[in-house]
Amino acid sequence: MTEPISEKEVSHVAHLARLRLSHEELQLFTKQLGAVLEHAKDVEALQLDGVEPMSHPLPMENVTRKDEVHKMLDRDEILDQAPVTEDGRFQVPQILGEQP
Repeated sequence: MTEPISEKEVSHVAHLARLRLSHEELQLFTKQLGAVLEHAKDVEALQLDGVEPMSHPLPMENVTRKDEVHKMLDRDEILDQAPVTEDGRFQVPQILGEQP
């Protein structure tokens, strides 16, 4: 049985990805990529005619709460609790040398 991918091919792909692999890593990744490709062949061989595509194998339902109107917080009351305000807004320290 031939290998699904050779060390030379893995080395080429590693080179394209700018990865430097040791000989041991090259052998390990060749074996691992070969296993992935073998599994892909198994999946490709499945007879899926008439099977509907799906995003998840189990039915899922998004659980959300109803939108309900609530009393808003009083703006002045909130701003009174801030250490520093300016023009009806929170004042925060300048960052990253930005100009005001």
